Amino acid sequence: MTARQSTHLSVEEALQLLKKFSCLAIGQSPRNAIATVELDIEPEQLRQALLLITSLSEWENLGICADDAQQGFAALSSYLNALGYQADCDPSVAGDIEGAIYIKFNTQKMSCYCDFYTGSYRGVLVSCQSDNDMLVGTYGHFPLDLFTNL
Repeated sequence: MTARQSTHLSVEEALQLLKKFSCLAIGQSPRNAIATVELDIEPEQLRQALLLITSLSEWENLGICADDAQQGFAALSSYLNALGYQADCDPSVAGDIEGAIYIKFNTQKMSCYCDFYTGSYRGVLVSCQSDNDMLVGTYGHFPLDLFTNL
């Protein structure tokens, strides 16, 4: 499937699927343990739902929670490519951040912000912005590698 290609899911089905990931707690992990996303659905179906909803929104904010800058920027690049954005994600904006990182990317401004991350989750948050209230929402945490090797 190519970036922003239509799917066999309806908008309602896609939203229902994405809302399962609406920043809900992922498991009940110990306080300092790393929490990752465990998919109980087909990754392709999740990719299709995310591509459909983002194709209908005006713009998105992506929030990447990763173990380090290399992992975070690899995830950011794969998501941006899948969503159809041509962006140069320069890891040097991470500066002297070592270890866990939070990367925020605004697709409207095509701008990036990085900071230290002390949370336990690893994954990608996608916040859809739209004049259509039905589409507006923050979904995730999605797997960092959801769009890797497509």
